[in-house]
Amino acid sequence: MALSVLCGTFAALSPDPLRSAGNRIVQPTGTLTATTFGSKLRSVAVLFKLRLASLVVFSAALGYLFAIPAGTFSWLGLLGLCTAGTLLTGASNAFNQVLEVREDALMDRTADRPLVRGVLSMREAIVAAFLAAGVATLMLWLQFGALTGTLGFLSLFMYVALYTPMKKLSSWAVFVGAFPGAFPPMLGYVAATGRFDLGAGLLFAMQFMWQFPHFWAIAWVLDRDYAKAGFRLLPGGRLPDRAAAATILLYTLFLIPVGMLPWVFGFVGPIALALSVVGALVMVLPAVRLFLSQDSRDARKLMFASFIYLPLVQVAYVLDTL
Repeated sequence: MALSVLCGTFAALSPDPLRSAGNRIVQPTGTLTATTFGSKLRSVAVLFKLRLASLVVFSAALGYLFAIPAGTFSWLGLLGLCTAGTLLTGASNAFNQVLEVREDALMDRTADRPLVRGVLSMREAIVAAFLAAGVATLMLWLQFGALTGTLGFLSLFMYVALYTPMKKLSSWAVFVGAFPGAFPPMLGYVAATGRFDLGAGLLFAMQFMWQFPHFWAIAWVLDRDYAKAGFRLLPGGRLPDRAAAATILLYTLFLIPVGMLPWVFGFVGPIALALSVVGALVMVLPAVRLFLSQDSRDARKLMFASFIYLPLVQVAYVLDTL
């Protein structure tokens, strides 16, 4: 399914030049500008969004450290997980840009991406994405077992074949995208233990719930830019208004009990419990302000608070198990 979607998109996109909303002519995606090998590698790094991928891999690494049995830690295991995770996340980002190259050309924040600018061809991007995805899945399978490899591939498939095309159709894409978005710590846990159990589910649940206020805050800040490409990703496909802000606040409040669950089931102690509550409150405060003001400045504060919450709580989980 994913392959047919990609091939169909490639056929549809390749003939015509792209134009942005500001009448700027963008190079055809199949035409390359003169580049050196080094600049091509840098373009692939941009295509893979490696800085963003590092945040995803950090979450997977913390899931691994949270679950690794005492006396069995392996630097080789952690390095393999991080390498495969970087490749898998990079492949997901690359496929996303292949499928959304027309939309990327319309939005200010994505107008400089390699496919829009023509510094990489569609063929190069697809080959790089498939190669990275294949190597990553094989690494996870061989080093950590079939379950880890399957979960890695499933996260890629859901992101590329379900979430990405659904963004053009419905705001429910945020719900669908929250599933692969919550895979990293669960994947790290399964890589460490070789099984899916309650602990893996709890790590998944926390990051799953975190996805909603995190992404909706971004969608609020970028609402006008998203609208240029036809994306309406705030709750219910709404404009930034009080009803959307109320939903964001509600889901932010859900983080408090969900973040406490590892303590409830005895995986962590009171320090991690306290930090999970404090971290959630750090997000609740700007969410309340956003509900009262409907101001994008408060949405931006919520977005930055969400970047603090996730590593803070996950590091606390890990440290409280040592």
